[in-house]
Amino acid sequence: MNKIDLAFTPALEQSRLIRNKEVSPLELVQLYLERIQQLDTQLGSYFTVIADLALADAKAKTEQLSRSDTSDLPPFFGVPISIKDLNPVVDVPCSYGSPVLRNQVATYDDGVVTRIRRGGFIILGKTATSELGSFPYTEPPGFPPARNPWNLDYTPGGSSGGAAASLAAGLCAIAQGSDGGGSIRGPAFCCGLVGIKPSRGRVSYAPLGDRQNGIASNGPLARTVADAAALLDVMSGYITGDPYWLPDPDPSFLAAASLRPDRLRIAFSTEIAPVGEASPVCQQPVLETVKLLEEMGHAVEPGCPDFNGLVEPFKIVWQAGVAAAGIPKEALGPMNAWLADRICDAGEYLRAVAQMQAIARQIVAFFDNVDVLVLPVYMHPTIRVGEWADLTPEETLPKLVHWVAPCPPFNASGQPSIAIPTGFDANGLPLGIQLVGRPAAEATIISLAAQIEAAKPWIQHRPAFGL
Repeated sequence: MNKIDLAFTPALEQSRLIRNKEVSPLELVQLYLERIQQLDTQLGSYFTVIADLALADAKAKTEQLSRSDTSDLPPFFGVPISIKDLNPVVDVPCSYGSPVLRNQVATYDDGVVTRIRRGGFIILGKTATSELGSFPYTEPPGFPPARNPWNLDYTPGGSSGGAAASLAAGLCAIAQGSDGGGSIRGPAFCCGLVGIKPSRGRVSYAPLGDRQNGIASNGPLARTVADAAALLDVMSGYITGDPYWLPDPDPSFLAAASLRPDRLRIAFSTEIAPVGEASPVCQQPVLETVKLLEEMGHAVEPGCPDFNGLVEPFKIVWQAGVAAAGIPKEALGPMNAWLADRICDAGEYLRAVAQMQAIARQIVAFFDNVDVLVLPVYMHPTIRVGEWADLTPEETLPKLVHWVAPCPPFNASGQPSIAIPTGFDANGLPLGIQLVGRPAAEATIISLAAQIEAAKPWIQHRPAFGL
């Protein structure tokens, strides 16, 4: 296997190669560090690369491999991963996409990072995010913009844009991201990847309690459904003191990826209230998937929850995340500074939370008679880097709300959703869909996504960048 093929090999296959001693952790880390050095100045996918720490870990794991029974190794022993720069990694800078925090070194591992280490991964570095994770593009002030490896003129999405760009370009084997309004699913859509936003309570936010009343969750970005499912297995689980929790899956999410789903009741829509119809380019993947699902024997009918009334309370809860960061307004970029000026008082915030939760109940109730909902990920294709940079915040906000409209409702409701790639637009950029499941039903959408993936394989596609 040549080096480029190895760089794009799925993480589970890399794990198998390591266990069979066909490749070493050190070889993999050296390969990815070389690619990062060669390519990331153009891509902007990493804020921080921890080459020395990654090499030391890789050398130790390679030595351990030479004297260990591989059957006792954790599932992703020696596989290189990237961590989003909203999640602290001990002794590594954690900027949260803010230049004033660029040199702030974390004193602890985030809970999800601890689980990732236990899974055997080797951390390559911290990937780029939008300022405070606020936006669906990754162009934080004071940092180079992250770019889409399928076409460098376009964004990889956000706020997990660096994670998606690094993975799509072959600069890591698999990636950790987080999603508070589409921040995993959007970058997966933009970069041709699989991305899972888990159910509320599936992945701990330790040592914090939660993120903005539970709308955000850590989750995986991967090349295949099986890789994403296996990383979700690693990430999942209760940590003492969590405000939300779910029982461990049985069987595992990885096992669900190999199970053919029963005949499912599936709804679909290309219209998102109150913003309207998705663009024809983003409608087409939904309609093509519906036809495929019917051919597979699933019961498919049009339908969608009513999201009217959700936008305003969700915006208030989202804006509160800017205030919670505690960064002076003069140190924020124009959009976040404008949002900070609009922060409400405690009473308005609590009323917004109550309103959001009431609408979330209605969204979940829709699934009493539906197993899975098929929707666009975003309302129109990927935007160019800097496309909205010259707009005022007042002009930008409605564009943001419209583009990402299919995603935030399920952050509000806490339901699981998976984004999967389906094809390309006229600019050669990936397109995809999202599958939304009932609360705690990740296994169902993973199983269905794997069935779609088997019928329409994607893994053979790679961007020309870096080949």
